Amino acid sequence: MQLFGDKSHLNTRTIEKAREGERRAQKAVYDALADKMFAVCLRYMGDRESAEDVLQDGFVTLFAKIGTYTGDGSFEGWARKIFVNTALMSLRKNDVLKGSEDADAAVSLSSDAPSAVQDLGYKELCRMISELPAGFRTVFNMYVVEGYSHQEIAESLGISVSTSRSQLLRARAMLQAKIKEKERR
Repeated sequence: MQLFGDKSHLNTRTIEKAREGERRAQKAVYDALADKMFAVCLRYMGDRESAEDVLQDGFVTLFAKIGTYTGDGSFEGWARKIFVNTALMSLRKNDVLKGSEDADAAVSLSSDAPSAVQDLGYKELCRMISELPAGFRTVFNMYVVEGYSHQEIAESLGISVSTSRSQLLRARAMLQAKIKEKERR
């Protein structure tokens, strides 16, 4: 049996050795998670430099808290929450939702672009999401990608539930506009 497994899979022994502070095991954890968690960080931060900073901070937090992983659920899922929370802390520190409006002020939207979304590639959609303003991008990622409720988003970001809804509506409107613009080309 291989102690550290391949790059994409972590076994319980590797996680246990990383908990004990063994550097080879910690490197194996890093190697297995870095690409996936960088994608998470990039989705929230919108640019490579900020995403790299959050990735580094996330791994510092992961290794500091690895002793709290109980083995319930996947290790990757547990780690993902750390990276999402690290990104959110960075965004809160920079007050990305300053000037957000409540849902009452949000534009009404139609969802008439499902066929255009199906034609988009993953990378192109991610690029469009990364171009959203930070507040819109954060709420969109939390709600659509991570599955948080508006109540959970509001509590995490220190905003109202209606602001969370408004940010999501505006993010969707901006994405729809980008998709329609792409269709016209």
